[in-house]
Amino acid sequence: MKYAHRVTAIAAISVALSACSGLGVQPWERGVLARPDMAPNSAPMTNALDDHIYFSKEASSGGRSFAGGGCGCN
Repeated sequence: MKYAHRVTAIAAISVALSACSGLGVQPWERGVLARPDMAPNSAPMTNALDDHIYFSKEASSGGRSFAGGGCGCN
């Protein structure tokens, strides 16, 4: 019985340690991620319009980069 527990524990530890071994970007994938359309802010005009609509509805400003509320009590 102890042998089965050891084998199971070793297998679980092996799987847990190997789960993070594939993280990161491979050299051949970097070209795809460097494209302009893959940037977080690939459409600045659309993002500015979305921000304007959000802040108009929420009656607040600057919600993405700093704290503050719409009541003026920063």
